[in-house]
Amino acid sequence: MDIYHGWCNLKAGVSDTAFAEAFANYMGDLKARGKIESYRLTRRKLGLGPAHLAEFHFMIEVKDLAQLDEAFKLVSARGEPIETAHHGVNSLVEDVTFALYRDFPDPQRIRGEEKF
Repeated sequence: MDIYHGWCNLKAGVSDTAFAEAFANYMGDLKARGKIESYRLTRRKLGLGPAHLAEFHFMIEVKDLAQLDEAFKLVSARGEPIETAHHGVNSLVEDVTFALYRDFPDPQRIRGEEKF
């Protein structure tokens, strides 16, 4: 699995539960279309965490980069009905940072022949 991570803060005046509902709506739509496998939204607890990471953290799991690319193609077309869900999240957040990680070790990894 590849895991697309994101961190964000909410814009001033945005309700935390409104954001959570909008995020679940958007991700649920992508999942129902087979564009992602699963998702998770978490929130910093007790103010613990590095200062450079935002309050909310989300993880989106995809089978591989091909599936992630299909999700990006759908969203980047900026057409309905996904555009409303995308805007419903995007319009609520700021300070967004992304990262892409993978399960490790890779399932295709051959051991014992590494040169480094």
